[in-house]
Amino acid sequence: QVQLVESGGDLVQPGGSLRLSCTASSGTLDSYAVGWFRQAPGKARERVACISVGAATTHYVRSVKGRFAISRGTDKKTVFLEMSNLIPEDAAVYFCVTDPGLICPAGNFQYSRTQFGSWGQGTQVTISS
Repeated sequence: QVQLVESGGDLVQPGGSLRLSCTASSGTLDSYAVGWFRQAPGKARERVACISVGAATTHYVRSVKGRFAISRGTDKKTVFLEMSNLIPEDAAVYFCVTDPGLICPAGNFQYSRTQFGSWGQGTQVTISS
């Protein structure tokens, strides 16, 4: 199992931008579909975006579509989540995930947790003026 480390979370004003990184501390991410999830205080963890192996397809939940962009780094070890036009509802801890039960076909983000999945420790995004 690959070990994941998220970074890039920060305090930003509404309307601001951030780039989150998900980096494999061992191994590479190019053979995994990768998903971003988030969890705000008192709320359930929710899917945000995913990218397929080879970056052929991506998918975004409706609330972030057009504002967030997921991509793979050329180093094969990193997946980015570019976030723009941030709103207070985007404030959460963001996690990246790999799992054999995570696939990202066109128009869908399918996830079924297995014992072989990996989650990072999360990175905090705070939105405040």
